[in-house]
Amino acid sequence: MKTKVVDLVKDLAQPIAQNLGLYVEDVEYVKKNTGMNLTVFISKEEGSINLDDCENLSKALDEPLDKLDPTNGASYIFNVSSLGLDRPLKTDRDYKRNLNKEIEVKLYTQLNGKKEYVGILTDFSNETITLNNEIILNKKDIANSKPYIKF
Repeated sequence: MKTKVVDLVKDLAQPIAQNLGLYVEDVEYVKKNTGMNLTVFISKEEGSINLDDCENLSKALDEPLDKLDPTNGASYIFNVSSLGLDRPLKTDRDYKRNLNKEIEVKLYTQLNGKKEYVGILTDFSNETITLNNEIILNKKDIANSKPYIKF
């Protein structure tokens, strides 16, 4: 969900994250049972995000966020987090990161009698994704896509 708070925080956080070798993938400002939560989701090119990465960015953003006051004085809980294993694929960076990996796709309406597909993401463009080199799905028809997790 795009909001003024999300845009302000993303614009503030991205250059600070880059100085730490991190990338801001997404920012969420949502109500949870603990109140309003502002979460910055990060990644990095080499390897997985660890607790130190989250802590370092959180500390680096603390003072600039206070000065920016993106919520106009409203209280919130601030978090910095990795993307998580089951994070929905929203951006081209998400699709690129999951290229040649198995993903799960749910469509708004059926295509060839199916609303859900699981397959290897073999290609993507601005308009489509390709599973197993043969199933082409329009992004506008995708309700949700995420990494497929086997238990």
